[in-house]
Amino acid sequence: MKWLQIHITVEQAQVDFTETLLNSLGAVSVTLDDAENQDLLEPLPGETPLWNKVIVTGIYAQEDEEEIDVDALITFITAQMPEAPLRYEFLEDQEWERTWMDAYEPIQIAEKYWIVPEWMEAPEADAVNIKLDPGLAFGTGNHASTFLCLQWLGKTDLKDKIVIDYGCGSGILGVAALLLGAKKVYATDIDPQAVLATQQNAELNGVLENLYVGLPDEFNEELKNQKADVFVANILAGPLMALAPEFATLVKSEGEFALAGILEEQVADVSSVYSEFFDILQIEKRDEHWCRISGKRQTTP
Repeated sequence: MKWLQIHITVEQAQVDFTETLLNSLGAVSVTLDDAENQDLLEPLPGETPLWNKVIVTGIYAQEDEEEIDVDALITFITAQMPEAPLRYEFLEDQEWERTWMDAYEPIQIAEKYWIVPEWMEAPEADAVNIKLDPGLAFGTGNHASTFLCLQWLGKTDLKDKIVIDYGCGSGILGVAALLLGAKKVYATDIDPQAVLATQQNAELNGVLENLYVGLPDEFNEELKNQKADVFVANILAGPLMALAPEFATLVKSEGEFALAGILEEQVADVSSVYSEFFDILQIEKRDEHWCRISGKRQTTP
């Protein structure tokens, strides 16, 4: 079997129309990618983030006995979207598999501490190896904010600790915490896809029985009045500041915390808000402008 890939570059406002068009023409899948190397983190509450310019790719199965009339298909799409740049290509089965698998490789976080795509051998079999299935949810370890959180977890005493991962994405931070010795992880995200991805990656790493993940309302019900020894949130500066009072109620006195998804110019504002509840002990930067803030919950009566 061959696969026909059609790539259309559009403005953000045209994405929904383009997806609908490609699906209506029989695409077996439609994916979105950044056309301008624009960084995005987890969404704000109630939002789905998209890049300003997006490459929308439709995948079509090219069966030998059911050849697609490519010229007619391209002509029709072009007539609907005459201003949108379009290109197409064919891939054999093996090429198609490699195009997305080759984008990933093991990432070393620290000594004896790796992220390993599930189909690859771990570079060090005796290390802490986080097996990851990169899917639709954010969090592969490649982004500076995720890397900063993984580094921090690796330096934090997690043995027999209760950990909260707020804005869990792929679940990579919660899985890492359990592999590093945490007793229990409570994770949450506003995206149902993230909840599913977290469950799958926890199962892949053999830690699902010690991880709870749910949407925020479910998470709050499950957690009840329990507080975390360690708290990590890798979202965005706006939600971090808005949620600071709530986060303060989730962390034990002297409990440790780390926040990421913060740009260098936002550090002062985020620190100012959190200093009411937490002692800020360290600010770490990576890739020039992404920062992590960490510290401890102030002593509470």
